[in-house]
Amino acid sequence: MPPSPHRRTFLKSVTAGGAALSLNALQYSRVLGANSRLGIASVGVGGKGWSDLNGVAASPDVQVVALCDIDSSAKHLGRAAEQYPSARQYADWRKLLDDAGDFQGVLVSTPDFMHAPIALAAMQSGKHVFCQKPLTHTVNEARQMRLAAAKFKSVTQMCNQIQSHSAYRTAVHMVHSGLIGKVKEVHSWQGGSPNWPRHIPRPQGNDPVPAEVRWDLWRGVAAERPYKIGMYHPFNWRGWQAYGTGQLGDFGCHILDPVFKSLDLKSPTKLTADAPKLHPESWTDRSTVQYEFPGTQYTQGPTLRVTWYDAVGATPPREKLGDVPVDYKLPGAGSVLVGENGSLVIPHVAMPKIFPEEKFPTEQLPVIEGVDHYTQWADACLGKDKTTSHFDYAGPLTETVLLGTIGIRYPGDELQWDTDSLTITNHAKAQAWITKQYRKNWEPAWI
Repeated sequence: MPPSPHRRTFLKSVTAGGAALSLNALQYSRVLGANSRLGIASVGVGGKGWSDLNGVAASPDVQVVALCDIDSSAKHLGRAAEQYPSARQYADWRKLLDDAGDFQGVLVSTPDFMHAPIALAAMQSGKHVFCQKPLTHTVNEARQMRLAAAKFKSVTQMCNQIQSHSAYRTAVHMVHSGLIGKVKEVHSWQGGSPNWPRHIPRPQGNDPVPAEVRWDLWRGVAAERPYKIGMYHPFNWRGWQAYGTGQLGDFGCHILDPVFKSLDLKSPTKLTADAPKLHPESWTDRSTVQYEFPGTQYTQGPTLRVTWYDAVGATPPREKLGDVPVDYKLPGAGSVLVGENGSLVIPHVAMPKIFPEEKFPTEQLPVIEGVDHYTQWADACLGKDKTTSHFDYAGPLTETVLLGTIGIRYPGDELQWDTDSLTITNHAKAQAWITKQYRKNWEPAWI
């Protein structure tokens, strides 16, 4: 079933360079009154989608109107339907949007490759959007999401929820208050061992599709592929290039978020990656990506170098971490901001620490309270708050992360990036990965 005609025609005036949208669109007055309830629909309700749904629904001002999942089993649509028995149930998100008169917000908690097609269609249909990280599967999709949110005046939030945790908010405050001075360089890493496939060939053959799984709907915009038990749905899709974005894509929008927030970063000007030769269809098991950004008011000098490391046990070279003592055990994932007056360690979901310790006694350091990332979006839709990971912010963060996944394809090659034209100016092969091919009859309208 191809997308409905009204969803096939939106965003056609958006150019790859990010020109303004010029479509005449219905004008929606969608910020509800303070005494109204926000009706929501959730697309993808298993795994992370389950916690996203419950997180937003925790607001007393939210009503769950519709649920959508390609898997009707007890761990997916079945469980959500039991929790929210009055909500309508769908397998196909397109049919859900055709019945969209009684909800104002849509949660998108699907695999990465379906974020943009669903979220863009929802915004064009006049809905506010809460979308899982990374915001999209390609750089071009991230740009279209940002432009669409502005055009359709959607209240948006990317679910890099740790941004709202006290730890990350405190780290951002420490930089903004000048505690470590101007930042000279940044090192960020993820040293865990994801249990999804990496650096392997595609499995051969096919398995019977379970009765509760709508495999054709799961594939969505991606090319045809046989079903294999345990390889794609419900979780291992993260390791496959057609569906996920690998370890950098999975963790980058979390770990690089306080770096972007605290230093007011936007887009890099160039990057270089070091990684093994990529398998044709799965993501690598290790990589290093070095970005260069224009300097900001929080950085030292005209440019800033940010280096990302991922591999089992990965950490940055100790000699590059400024005042961090050699005997200090680095967290398994996080960032170090090397400043003029000290080094700030930002663990992944733990309170930050500044070195040298004698200059920054822990009991004298500020602590910023956390907020609720989920109900913040609901409150913003109701006109009572503002989101902090709206697509105008999350779009450039996602673009940067996904540029790194392109660099991984061409180890050792410097990629020069012109963000205004959405172009890798010196590498035609790399430029081809800014967007992608979509399955026939599922093509987004900007192609």
